[in-house]
Amino acid sequence: MFSLSVCHFRHHTLAFVGPSNKIYSFGCGEQGQLGNAVKIDQSVPLPVQLPDQIDDQKIEHIFAGGNHSFALCTLGQESEERSNNLRSSVGKVTQQAIDKEIIYKWISECDSKSWKKGQKEITKMFSSASCLNGSFLDKSCDKHYQTSPKQSGLDFSLVQGAFRKLSKKAKVLTEVEAVVQHTLLPSLNEEPIGVEGLRVYLVLPELLRVLHKQHRRTDLTEAVAAAILRLHPDKLQVLGDCWSSLKPSVMTKHIGVWKKALSVILRSEHILRTRDPGIKHLLQVLGHLHRANQKSVETQTVPDSTFCMEEVHFNPIFLEEDVKLWRLWSKQDVDQTPAIFCRYPFLMNLQSKINVFNINAALTMNPPNNLQRTGMWPFDMFPVAAPAPFFELRLRRASLIEDTFHQLSVAYHSTFKRSLVVYLDEDAKLTDVYKRDFFLHLFDKLLVPESGMFMYNDTNTLAWFPAKPRVEEKRYFLFGVLCGMALYNNNMVHLPFPMAFFKKLVNIKPSLEDLREFSPIEAGSLQYILDYPDDDVENMDMTFSVMWGDVAVELDPKETGKLVTSANKKEFVDTYVNYVFNQSVEVVFEEFRKGFFKVCDMDVVEFFQPEELRGVMVGKENFDWETLKQNTVYEGEYHAGHPNIVTFWEVFEELTEDQKKAFLLFLTGCDRVPILGMNQIRMRVQTLLNSSQQHFPEALTCHSLLQLPIYPSKETLQSRLIEAFGINNGCIVLLLYILLSCVHLFIVP
Repeated sequence: MFSLSVCHFRHHTLAFVGPSNKIYSFGCGEQGQLGNAVKIDQSVPLPVQLPDQIDDQKIEHIFAGGNHSFALCTLGQESEERSNNLRSSVGKVTQQAIDKEIIYKWISECDSKSWKKGQKEITKMFSSASCLNGSFLDKSCDKHYQTSPKQSGLDFSLVQGAFRKLSKKAKVLTEVEAVVQHTLLPSLNEEPIGVEGLRVYLVLPELLRVLHKQHRRTDLTEAVAAAILRLHPDKLQVLGDCWSSLKPSVMTKHIGVWKKALSVILRSEHILRTRDPGIKHLLQVLGHLHRANQKSVETQTVPDSTFCMEEVHFNPIFLEEDVKLWRLWSKQDVDQTPAIFCRYPFLMNLQSKINVFNINAALTMNPPNNLQRTGMWPFDMFPVAAPAPFFELRLRRASLIEDTFHQLSVAYHSTFKRSLVVYLDEDAKLTDVYKRDFFLHLFDKLLVPESGMFMYNDTNTLAWFPAKPRVEEKRYFLFGVLCGMALYNNNMVHLPFPMAFFKKLVNIKPSLEDLREFSPIEAGSLQYILDYPDDDVENMDMTFSVMWGDVAVELDPKETGKLVTSANKKEFVDTYVNYVFNQSVEVVFEEFRKGFFKVCDMDVVEFFQPEELRGVMVGKENFDWETLKQNTVYEGEYHAGHPNIVTFWEVFEELTEDQKKAFLLFLTGCDRVPILGMNQIRMRVQTLLNSSQQHFPEALTCHSLLQLPIYPSKETLQSRLIEAFGINNGCIVLLLYILLSCVHLFIVP
C-alpha cells in the first residue's frame, strides 16, 4: 500500500513516502533545512540523508517550519506512546507565547499563594529563546511567515505593550530580569538558525528600556550586549540588516537603550578610571547599530545626531587620556584594546570633537616623551635632537602669495605639523598677530577670480575646482597645506565652497542637493528630468553629452551620443553629478587632499560631519548680539551701569547689521561667529588710559579687549566708534591695527 504525507511551509517542502520510509525535500535550503548536507536550494525532490538508526524505526510525522525540519519516529508500542506524548508536548510548546493575557495573570497573582506557579511559568517562558522568538509576531498579511533580514516578523507594538505591562509590578519584572540574565543569556546559541532565531535580540532591548526607566542597575544591559557580540560574525551581520530595516521610532528606542546604560556607567568616576569591559561592550553594540543605520545614506533610518550623547560631558582631562590611548593602540584590533571613545566619534557632541582635534594637534606638535622616538637608527643607537617646535614663514606683505608658496614648496612636509609662526616685513617680534593677519589676507587673495585657481558659479558667490586648471597642479597641493594649517592652528578662513567640498574631505559622496547649492539652475533641470511625468523622456532629445567648465564631455565614453531615456534618466543624473564633483576634478582635488592631510590627521578630521567641518573651518553667520552683550566683562572703573557703557550699548543697538559685523571684525579679527556660537566670544571692556574725547576706541584682538575712552556725549561716542572700524557709506574699510588678531577658533573648557 502506498502512502504519501506532505509538509509544506512556503519556502521549503518535505514529503514522506510510506512504503520506503523515506523523506524527500525541495525548495529553499539556505540554512541546511533540506537535509542534504549542503546549504543550497533545490527545485526537484531529493531524498533526505537520514541517520542510520532510522532504518529500524517508523517515521510517524514530519514537520517543516521557518528554516527547521524534523521528523518523529517510533519503535514498538512503548516508543509509540512516548511519541504521542512528544507530539502533545510539541503542540503545547508551539501554542505557548507571551501575551497580554498571561502577563495579566502573573501581575494579578504575584501577591497571592499562586505566585509559585507564575514563577515557574516565567522561568519556563523567559528562559526559552524559542518562546521569545515565537511571541509578539506580526500576523498581518502573514508577515511572520515571510521573514528576511528586512522583515523580522515582529510586531513591536506588541513587544512594547507586553513589557510596559510587566513593569507595573516590580516583583514580576524582577523575576523576569533574573531569569533572562542567569538562564536565557547563557543558553543563547552563537549561530541561531535563520532570522527567526535572532528575534530575541530585537525583543530584549524593550525589557532593558523598562528596567532603565525604573533606574535599575545596568548589569543586564551589559550582559545582553556581551551576548550580541558573541554571535558569529555572519549572524551579527544579519542582525545588523534587521536593525537597518527598523522603523525610525523603534530604531531610536534601541539606540536609546545602549546610550542610557553607557550614560549611567560614565557618571561613575571609578568606572572611568578602570575602563570597565562593560563600557566596551556597550560601545561596540552602538558601533554596530551606527553602521547598520548608515548602510544606505539615501534611506538612513534615523539622523546621525540620534547617537550623540549630549547628556554626557566628555571633559578634556578624560578626552586627553582617551586620545593618548587611541594613538597608542591605533594599530591594534578592537578586541585587544580597552574601551576607547575616540573609536566612536558619532557619540560625541561638537564641543568634544573640537576638544579631541585640539588635543591631538597639541600632542602631534609636542609629543610626550614616552611616545617620541629619539632617532632613526635601529635601537636608537644615535640619538638626535628634538625637532624645532615651530614652522616659520617670513613674508613680505607686498608679495604675500608668492613668498608663501615658495617657502612651502621648499619645506620638508614633516614640518607642516609644527605650530605656525609668521613674521611679516622683517619684523622679528614673535606674536600671533601676524598669523591671523596672514590667513585673513592670503585667503582673500587666493579666493578671488583673478587668482585663476578656481571656477565660480553664476553669481560668483561659490567657488569650485576647475575641470581645466590654469595654474600648475602643485598650487592645489600647497592650497591644501594652507587650509590644513589654518584648521590645525585654530584660524577660521574664507572658504566660499559648497558643502560638497567638506563632504569630500570626510569621504561622503556629494549629491544632487550639493549641485543645487552651487548651481540651482542646472540642478533644477536635472530634477525636472527625474520628475518628468511621462515615460517618453526620449522626446527631450538629450544625450549623455554635457558642457562643464568650458569643457565638452561624453559622460559615457563607451557610447558616444548615448540618448537619455526613461530607463536611464537616473543614471544620467547620477553620472552628471559624479562628473561635476568627482571625475572632472579628480587630479586637482586629489592634490588638494594630499596637501590638507599632510597637516591634519585624516582620522580626526573624519570625526566631523560635513556641516560641522564647514563651521569649524569657516565659522557661521548666526549673530546673536544679545549674547555678546550678556557675556561682556567690564574692568577697571567700568561696570554694566556706567553711563559710558550704557551709552555704548545704545549706540551699538542702533548700528546696521553690516556695521555690527564690522565691529566684530574690529574686536576679534574675524567677521564670523565660531561654530559653537557667540558664547565662545567673551568681550572685555576697559577704559583707554590717558585718553581724551579725541581718541578712537582701540581693540586688542588677542583677548577680544575693547579699550573705550570716556566720551562726553552719545554723538561723540557714536562718531568715534564708527570711524574706528572704518564704516563709510556702508563700505567696510579696515584700519591696519584691526588686523592684530589671535582670537581662538577652538576653546577647550
